Amino acid sequence: MTTIEQHIQHDKEILDDPLTNPAARRHFKEELHDLIDYADHHKAEIDAGDHHDPNALELFCDQHPDEPECLVYDD
Repeated sequence: MTTIEQHIQHDKEILDDPLTNPAARRHFKEELHDLIDYADHHKAEIDAGDHHDPNALELFCDQHPDEPECLVYDD
């Protein structure tokens, strides 16, 4: 996906498909939840024009900012 909005729409379409298997449905439901939370937390940046599709690490760090892999150190 090229934008977060496209990614959210894509996940919604997959969840609306009755032929989506249960395992895929669980995955996309969780991913959609994380994307919507990310969009809510970064509303100002999105409104300013940053519509990039966040990667898995960005989604994880948005939910868990204190995890070691998410910490940023200034030298």
